[in-house]
Amino acid sequence: MIHILVADDQQLVRMGLRMLFEQAPDIDIIGEADNGAEAVRLAERLLPDVVLMDLRMPVMDGITATRRILAACPATHVVALTTFDDDDHLYPALTAGARGFLVKDTPPAELIDAVRRAADGEAPFSRDALDRLVSQAVDARTGASPGTRADVPVAPAITPREREVLGLIGNGLSNKEIADRLHVGITTVKTHVANLMAKTGRDNRIRLAVLAVATGITADRAPSATP
Repeated sequence: MIHILVADDQQLVRMGLRMLFEQAPDIDIIGEADNGAEAVRLAERLLPDVVLMDLRMPVMDGITATRRILAACPATHVVALTTFDDDDHLYPALTAGARGFLVKDTPPAELIDAVRRAADGEAPFSRDALDRLVSQAVDARTGASPGTRADVPVAPAITPREREVLGLIGNGLSNKEIADRLHVGITTVKTHVANLMAKTGRDNRIRLAVLAVATGITADRAPSATP
């Protein structure tokens, strides 16, 4: 069972999320907070697996609350859930330690899947946020002007299958989606992701996605291979 805490100052939003997650037999809302300070108190007491964190709340904002929750509860994963899909909210949330960044108009099925992914150690992002984050990271890393692609080397030791997985990560697919696409088990995908991190020196999926985009490795171009 995945235990989640919902932090949002709007009661209707909290009610809607509770109704949504009641449809998921493996997810249980164990607490609700209407401000950041309450979210911190509840997180320290309840130790949720995932916190869905609004970023604009009274008493204490979601950025500060995220930082304090992760300092006190390092095993908890915080996912920002906000109305504001812009860099002024994205980068502070990530700097505070948020694992993912979603907008409130995320389709219900995708939001449920995002919670499962966060609990499993993945980083769920809205498509627009991920595209923007990867593009800006590539531009900053290579010094290229926006919209250009640099020739960034990939570790030569990666296998054809790992290269294919890297391309799918660059397209924003989850481990489960990659497993379904490649017709392999999710444990196999996790092994490939771990190997990619070790071989490329990238310690999270966002950096792997940046590498995929910077090198032009996409799901369509990545070669098929046996597991």
